[in-house]
Parts: sequence; C-alpha cells; structure tokens
Amino acid sequence: MLDLDLNSHVPTDGKERADTAAMCVYAATLAEPLSRKQHPAHFTGSAVVLSPDGQRVCMILHGKLHRWLQPGGHAEAVDGGDLTATALREAREETGLEVALHPTAARPFDVDAHVIPAKGDEPKHTHLDVRFAVVAKNPDALKHDPDESSGSKWLGFDEAIALADDPSLKRLLTKARALGAATAQGDAQNQRVQISRERSG
Repeated sequence: MLDLDLNSHVPTDGKERADTAAMCVYAATLAEPLSRKQHPAHFTGSAVVLSPDGQRVCMILHGKLHRWLQPGGHAEAVDGGDLTATALREAREETGLEVALHPTAARPFDVDAHVIPAKGDEPKHTHLDVRFAVVAKNPDALKHDPDESSGSKWLGFDEAIALADDPSLKRLLTKARALGAATAQGDAQNQRVQISRERSG
C-alpha cells in the first residue's frame, strides 16, 4: 500500500505541476502502485544527497545509463509502502553513507514522471519518481555499489548542474542548491549567535 500525500506539494514549473497531477491520479487508481510489475506506471523513490554544510551534492554514475544521477530506485517490501524509506535505503545502499532527511526541506522535495523504454520482456512504462532531500552524516565515507553504478563523487552544485542532461534533474539540483545555501546561512547565523552568547557570558 502506498503511503503518500501529494496534495500539499508545491511544483516549481509546468512539467512538475503536470507530473504531480498525474501522480495523484495514479496513486488513487493503480492496483499495485509500488510494484515494478505494475504497468503502465509505478512509483519509485530517490534522494538528492547534500553534504553537512549544504555546499556539495553526491552524484552517482549509473551503471546502465552512463549518466550522472541522484541515487534512487524501486520500492521494496521492507520500505512498508513509504517512499521516504525507499529514498533513504537507496541512498545508503548506493553511496555507503549514513543519511537522514533534511530537517527543513519539503517532503517530497521534488517529483518527476519519466518514460522507461521497452527492454526485453519488459514493456515501455513510466517511473513516477518521488524525490527527497537528505543530508550525509559521514561524507568522507562515500563509496559506490558496483552492481548499481560505475562511480560516485561529491560535486559542487555548478558542476553537478552542468553535468545534468535532463531538465528535471537540473530543476532538482537547483532546488537543492538553494536549500544548501539556506542551510549554510543558518549555520553561520547560529555560529554568530553562539559567539555573541559566549562573549556576553
């Protein structure tokens, strides 16, 4: 069973607005919305992984597509129908990092529907990707799962956006850059407050 509420999600462009509307319909009508065998579409979960200071993003070189992407994938039974759990699990498996949901980011952070071409016995279908912003607790532990990807690395946002070959990924990374900047600004403000308290004490 899918545990997802998109009614409060605020899209940032026309594509995301249309995808959000379509996902609401699919969520209400698909018999098994989380099953990879469900056609013509099924839900997936992914994560944009930020460094603790919010200044870098972790990207994965997809093993089959040979594209730099955010970690993510299909839901599994262990996720309990919660795509937040799917996104966190996929991020941990694909990066080796300990991650947690970003404390101030919208949930979901972004949504995107994209077509997967037919391959072998699997017909063409649509992935309804629900995306979450997460923070790595141990950024130096980054690695990659060779069964899933050809590599992984931390990138500055300008470089990551330049590598993105899809408008929806650029949108996701642009949102994440703004979130990271707000995080850094908040950290700096907290540090100034702490220094002021120490001096006054």
